Amino acid sequence: MQRRTFLLSLATVGISSTALLSCAAWLSPKLLNPCFAGFPTTAAQAALFKQVWQGIDASQVWDSHVHLIGAGDSSHENEQVPWFNPDMDNYFQHPVLSVQKFFYLNGSCVAENRIDNSYVERLQTLIAGLPAGFKVLLFAFDWQHDAQGRKQMAHSVFHIPNHYAAQLAHSHPAIFEWVASIHPYRADCVDALQQAHAEGARAIKWLPSAMGIDPLSKQCGRFYQAAAALKIPIISHTGEENAVQGGNQALGNPLRLRRALDEGVKVVLAHCASDGEDEDLDQGKSAPRVKSFELFARLMNETTYKSLLYADISAITLRNHAWVIKSLLQQTTWHNRLLNGSDYPLPAILPLFDLDYLVTENLLAADYQPLLLELQKYNPLLFDFTLKRLLRAGENRFPVSVFETRRFFESA
Repeated sequence: MQRRTFLLSLATVGISSTALLSCAAWLSPKLLNPCFAGFPTTAAQAALFKQVWQGIDASQVWDSHVHLIGAGDSSHENEQVPWFNPDMDNYFQHPVLSVQKFFYLNGSCVAENRIDNSYVERLQTLIAGLPAGFKVLLFAFDWQHDAQGRKQMAHSVFHIPNHYAAQLAHSHPAIFEWVASIHPYRADCVDALQQAHAEGARAIKWLPSAMGIDPLSKQCGRFYQAAAALKIPIISHTGEENAVQGGNQALGNPLRLRRALDEGVKVVLAHCASDGEDEDLDQGKSAPRVKSFELFARLMNETTYKSLLYADISAITLRNHAWVIKSLLQQTTWHNRLLNGSDYPLPAILPLFDLDYLVTENLLAADYQPLLLELQKYNPLLFDFTLKRLLRAGENRFPVSVFETRRFFESA
């Protein structure tokens, strides 16, 4: 029986998360993050660490794509607590959601019954292993809403309140910044946007398929006008979404963000639309389906949007996204508009990566592979940063500007 099938079969019989972790660890330790602390101290690792930080000003490095996870087990007032949909614990009816949650929690190295606090503590530990000045942008995550702007709790996979993300950033200003999440159909969306901006939010996070947002909808108009006036960017998922199940995948079509751009909003296309296919909406009725990345490339090449359109390279090293790396490295005219982000906790989930593929495609030197695999077990944030610093397509690599993202968020 294949490992993945075995894990799914365990999930469907309704065993607990703890039991699932134990069984998976027994079956294959390579599937699970061992959650080591500290940093490998071999001479090769030390040399690699020095190499990837050469020429980088750590105080300018803000990881622009970091998720918060929580179960509401910390003490916060009212409803301002993280939330997981209970369906993620229903292994019989929702095996895929349950296995996803299982791997998120394992990769995050959380402690049972104190998920909220231990998730943040692990992040603090990881950042402590990086050069001083390094920060991460913590993402809030709004509820799914219907066309009338009403919260749809039952159809939301998880929720991270703006207040929660903001409080963490305000409590730990040396290592955290924060990104708000506001559904544009909400009756109070403009008020919420203005409040988030006043509280120091660096951007707005959307995941259209999971949140039920059509970026082309006229309902987004007043939100776009307010965002443009405040000069606050929208970071929106593009391409197919697999990490957060459900919703309408067509809403992740990068072309649907033209309305925001035409309203003067700075937009960051998360993941560079590096997975899936979408309709080529520019072709009108009966539009053909093409690679989402092809539509992303079209937008990036349009001179009209050069001052407004950016992209983050989070998740591009995952198995189902890595095929775009060579194109991104070779398209050097895009590099000054690319922003690095880790999509943490995904870099901590070991089965999501295939370094053999990167070596085979001559994107990564084989000598680095064992060092990276070991590093991932200690510090997945540093693993993600190091891997992207080492990527090559011939003479092309991602320049320093891709990693020094602070200037973008401070000037947006």
